Amino acid sequence: MSQAVLDGVRDLLPTFRERADETERLRVVPDSSVKELEETGFFRLLQPKRFDGFESDPVDFYTAVRDIASACGSTGWVSSVVGVHPWQVALFSDEAQQAVWGEDTSTRLSSSYAPTGKATVTDGGYTLSGKWSFSSGCDHCSWVLLGGLVFNEEGNVIDFKTFMVPREKYTIIDVWHMVGLSGTGSNDILVEDQFIPEAFTLSMGETGQCKGPGQEVNTSDLYKLPFHSIFTGTITTPIIGMAMGAYAEHVEMQQARSRAAYLGEKASKDPFAMVRIARASSEIDAAWALLTNNIREEMAYVQRGERIPLGLRLRVRRDQVIGSERAIEAIDALFEASGGRALAQGTYLQRAWRDAHAGRVHAANDPERALQMFGAHEFGHKVDPGMY
Repeated sequence: MSQAVLDGVRDLLPTFRERADETERLRVVPDSSVKELEETGFFRLLQPKRFDGFESDPVDFYTAVRDIASACGSTGWVSSVVGVHPWQVALFSDEAQQAVWGEDTSTRLSSSYAPTGKATVTDGGYTLSGKWSFSSGCDHCSWVLLGGLVFNEEGNVIDFKTFMVPREKYTIIDVWHMVGLSGTGSNDILVEDQFIPEAFTLSMGETGQCKGPGQEVNTSDLYKLPFHSIFTGTITTPIIGMAMGAYAEHVEMQQARSRAAYLGEKASKDPFAMVRIARASSEIDAAWALLTNNIREEMAYVQRGERIPLGLRLRVRRDQVIGSERAIEAIDALFEASGGRALAQGTYLQRAWRDAHAGRVHAANDPERALQMFGAHEFGHKVDPGMY
């Protein structure tokens, strides 16, 4: 089934590319694009089979995201971060899963995981309040996953949880006016003193241990992978896709380009141009190979019933942040070598340059923190596995 989804997604790529300007103007992915992706089954790739999902290999999901982003960065970004949420919903209690998918298995969720909200313990659950930023694709979703610190009656932090909140309990604030990823509709979410039952929460301490109550009913190995491996991959993958799209356009442009400053020399015959595209293609390929190979290695441990070594989980994060860097450096090199016409509105290159640098500032792409933790582990220092 995954191959049918991938084929359907690839059929849509010319349309997504044609809509890229419209997506930026709207500041949100068009409804038609979301509907078309839904019809391919894309949003079901990581969804449990008992809710009409496919429980696909994560690499198949990443491949679809990469291809979408190669046509439109904003569409690829939203597809990635919305499409991964069924994986986490599968870890919640069965009661929460039934609330989301029991009546409509096509229900979608957005998110904002930074713990900018505050939850206080109440009878049977929590009272949640706060404002969260950067909830990409929220206009296309009827639930949201929000990070929040849990406080006891004494005002002390006792947990860090993800709260699953239905649309009637939050407000979307339209604030998304950005120069990069401008079509993602990554608006703010406001929650004011809403009761969230215990069953609709998930401790990040549990997910750090690759656990969740939903594993009792969703027994696939897919749901035993580390949260921070699956989710950080959803941030790097669209950036790699943007680099692939930029590479394809650069090569096409250089085939037709004559360089006036060099007496009409054909850019495609410039040996330095050949070196640049060789380097760029290698960086893109390396970023993709490391991301996918690491996830496959983690999955192999799970399938053998073995615990994933902390060193591998840290390596996933190491290669993920460096993968983002590699893809962006490739885009930079291609953009700089493409000539003035690459600056024109409507070109993929200039949009990819803006979108990739916007994606670079996501918290998951903080290189120093991820690399420092990898190095600390290599030197024998204690590292908290809950964050990786």
